[in-house]
Parts: sequence; structure tokens; C-alpha cells
Amino acid sequence: MAMFFHPFADLLPIAERMATVKHKILVLSGKGGVGKSTFSAQLSFALAAMDYQVGLLDIDICGPSIPKMLGLEGQDIHQSNLGWSPCYVESNLGVMSIGFMLPNPDEAVIWRGPRKNGLIKQFLKDVYWGELDYLVVDAPPGTSDEHISIVQCLLETGIDGAIIVTTPQQVSLIDVRKEVSFCKKVGINVLGVVENMSGLCQPLRDIKFLKPSGTSEQSDVTEWALQYMKERAPELLNLMAYSEVFDSSGGGAMKMCQEMGVPFLGKVPLDPQLCKAAEEGKSCFEDQKCTASAPALKSIIEKLIPKRAAENGV
Repeated sequence: MAMFFHPFADLLPIAERMATVKHKILVLSGKGGVGKSTFSAQLSFALAAMDYQVGLLDIDICGPSIPKMLGLEGQDIHQSNLGWSPCYVESNLGVMSIGFMLPNPDEAVIWRGPRKNGLIKQFLKDVYWGELDYLVVDAPPGTSDEHISIVQCLLETGIDGAIIVTTPQQVSLIDVRKEVSFCKKVGINVLGVVENMSGLCQPLRDIKFLKPSGTSEQSDVTEWALQYMKERAPELLNLMAYSEVFDSSGGGAMKMCQEMGVPFLGKVPLDPQLCKAAEEGKSCFEDQKCTASAPALKSIIEKLIPKRAAENGV
């Protein structure tokens, strides 16, 4: 049962605005730096590629990274008689973030809880999304004021549930357990957990090879190594190289999901090409460069939206 019983006074205008949104998905993480916003961005790109009408709402007030990850840096919010207009990546992918409202992107947002809560409510009641199939809400890490505000608003208007993003090591999973507990206490369905940065994975031909010298300096022998393989064992150049970055000896997110009774959606490797796509504000599904991460993300999205994902080949 939900722990909140006192809806906001302006819940009615929020409910009216959200009435045109079919599905609402909250993306959470226990810690910062686990790739939550990257996942939110790529999920939104993927849903839009399936011809859904998609909105991405960034409520990370103090660290809004969504504008950059969607290639919308420098855009401004416009107002009309219908409300605030989102910034659009494509005609069916709109984005709203405080990042569009800052005169200087380097300026720190130093706000107390009530002011953050006020902006979140304003986003929910004043942004004109039109008819949406999916609204993806990218939340800040943890379980703070922003989370309580968004839950209070969306529980009354209907929310599909939350996706929780983590990395494999115990220091991250400890806080994810708290995130799962938060969802259960406030009555939000956990759609599943994504284990991000699940090992570094990339084509062997993209690896840089270094030769130790006994000092802090190392020699770059990449050209020699690739030429050697090309001449002696060319089949090696078609292999993927994998290395475990974080300690997953504790069983990782899969074991935690089994223990806590929530779905495990899958693993996404740490892929330098995905990192590059996020930096450039692009979809990892556009080309064939994200060979390690794109198939993993596709598999996760198929679990969330099975039929449409398969039909569109995202």
C-alpha cells in the first residue's frame, strides 16, 4: 500500500495534463554515475524508433545531463497558450529539463527541497506534451525530495512502474536494495533492474596495446600488435575483448533481484561506443558501431515492450 495520503492541492491540473499520457516509466538509481541517464536517453531513442510518441522528463534538478545526451544543448523552452513546449529531437521525441532554463550551463543549481518540488510540479502541470504513448522520467540518484514529489503526483494519475539501474559491485547494490525498498513502500511496481557497465566489452581491433617499461611510462605498441595478428592470426581480429571492471563475485544484480523478488532485465556492458553516442547526443541504434551495448539494450527493451520491439527490429 502507498505511504502517501495527502495529494497536492494542484493534483487536478496535473491529472488533466497526464491524462493524455498512456504509459509513465520512472528510471531510478541508488547511486550516481551508474549510467541511469544514458539508459533513459537510449530507452527514449528506442521507443521513438518504434514509432511511439515519446516524452523524456529530466527531474535531476542539480545535475541535468539529458539535454547533452539527446543532442539538445543550447535549446530554449518556448511557451504558448497550451503551456511550456518541450524541445524536440524528432517529431515524436520531446524533452523537458531544467538544463534548458539555465542561462549558463556551468551554473550550479543550489535549491532547497521545496523549490525543487515546485519545479517538478510545474513540469508536470505546465508542459504540453500532447498525446504520448510513453513518458520516461529520469530521476536523480537516491530517494530524496524529488522522488517523493514525482511519486505523489504520478501515483494518482497512474504509473507503470520503475526501472532501476545499477552497476555489478556490492557498493552499488547496497543502495539499489534501498531503492527497491522505497518503491515497495510507496506502492510503485518495479518493472525490473538493469545491470549497467557489466564488464568492458569491445572489438579486439579497437583495443589499445601498451608495453610496460618498468616505469610509469608505457609504450604504445598497438600498430605492431594489430599487424602481428593480421599476419599470424587474422581470425582474432573478429573477436570481442571482455574484461570485468567491477567485482561481481557477490552475484551482481541478478542475485539481488532473486533475493528481493523483483525482475532482472539484463546486463549492458561498458561499451566505449555507447559512451561516445551519449557524448554526441545520438542513438546507439542508428548505426552498427555499438556492437556490444546495442544488442543488450535491445534485449532489455524487448522484455519491457515485447511485441513492438520485435516488429521494428530496434
